[in-house]
Amino acid sequence: MQMQYHPAMASPPDTSKTSKLERYNSYLRRVNSTKLIAASSKLLFRVTLLIALLLIFFFTINYPPVADSSGNRAAVHATNHLLSSAFYGGGASWEKHVRLSSTPGSRNGMSVLVTGAGGFVGSHCALALKKRGDGVLGLDNFNSYYDPSLKRARQKLLEKHQIFIVEGDLNDAELLKKLFDIVPFSHVLHLAAQAGVRYAMQNPLSYVSSNVAGFVNLLEVAKAADPQPAIVWASSSSVYGLNTDSPFSEADRTDQPASLYAATKKAGEEIAHTYNHIYGLSLTGLRFFTVYGPWGRPDMAYFFFTKDMIQGKPINVYVTQEDKEVARDFTYIDDVVKGCLGALDTAEKSTGSGGKKKGPAQLRVYNLGNTSPVSVRKLVAILENLLNIKAKKNVIKMPRNGDVPYTHANVSLAYRDFGYKPTTDLSSGLRKFVKWYVSYYGIQSRVKKELDSTQG
Repeated sequence: MQMQYHPAMASPPDTSKTSKLERYNSYLRRVNSTKLIAASSKLLFRVTLLIALLLIFFFTINYPPVADSSGNRAAVHATNHLLSSAFYGGGASWEKHVRLSSTPGSRNGMSVLVTGAGGFVGSHCALALKKRGDGVLGLDNFNSYYDPSLKRARQKLLEKHQIFIVEGDLNDAELLKKLFDIVPFSHVLHLAAQAGVRYAMQNPLSYVSSNVAGFVNLLEVAKAADPQPAIVWASSSSVYGLNTDSPFSEADRTDQPASLYAATKKAGEEIAHTYNHIYGLSLTGLRFFTVYGPWGRPDMAYFFFTKDMIQGKPINVYVTQEDKEVARDFTYIDDVVKGCLGALDTAEKSTGSGGKKKGPAQLRVYNLGNTSPVSVRKLVAILENLLNIKAKKNVIKMPRNGDVPYTHANVSLAYRDFGYKPTTDLSSGLRKFVKWYVSYYGIQSRVKKELDSTQG
């Protein structure tokens, strides 16, 4: 009997080939997916690069670089500063602000970079330069050594006069190079510094960073600029240190600083000599003597005396270790501004080009003081009269923290070279300061009434 074949009795099918085929197809799908992702990434990269190139082309067309008289400098730096604008600064709008602020309003005006423009002296000088037709660009890091809101208020005041302040640090070499690429500055008024004698005992490295390293960084960028700018910068009467000759003259000894602050300012004078000698930079140092006035620094005695007296707090009036009067050559801000502008106006051009000296360059240092030292006791008496407040005084001996007991400026050299002649006595200057103070801080009291009733 013949057996019939039954499917149900057949052997189970072999599925190994099917599994292999599915694994192979899965592998192909993964490979294709990877290739697709890679292709997409390349496409995205190319699109991004194309957009970047189109943006740079747009900036080139709409914001052409500032050219000097020969037009050569702009061509050399065009690509550099456009790329820098896109990736470092604030872009085309930021660069436009920089240019507009730096452009002189008069035909023979200067183009001045003012460092420390948010500061006391810097803001006053920037305004004075702008008002007479110079182009002014500010630079400030708005640090918190004293209330930054006061610096911001000064910034707003400058903005009303179309003065733009770049927020940045002196030690940011790339930023400084960028600014010099965009603008062919004819002058630099370098007023940025870490100020204050006593604070140097708390934070000494801040003085080295700003007053030494920051100054060197600025000079490094300036020496390589084409054209090199003439530089006027703020030294200090503190460099006279333990000098006992009076009045202080520029020829007196300055190798005995009494504070780290003074030492960094003296170092600045020596550094200035070096860059003048090697690179042909025109450099003028100004030794300020206790500058005061409206928009002043809150860490100065006249400022915090006024604040504490109005608030009914006692003030510390220092005398020397020998119980002698402490006196300062208080110099009103308007007089100092005239001195700064006089130094800028008489500054000769630097003689270097591209970091190479081509001939001897101007190197100067001047005192800018009031020539009339006034004791701290007298300062307090004037404030008592202006504020109509009797001060609560603690008379204590001056600590050995770097302060000197007496300053007195001989300004004959500045008078000879650019007609510097201070005209504001301490009483007149403090009256203007107190009027600003009560207005700025919104003090409605007998102080304001007293000031209003004695105008003229």
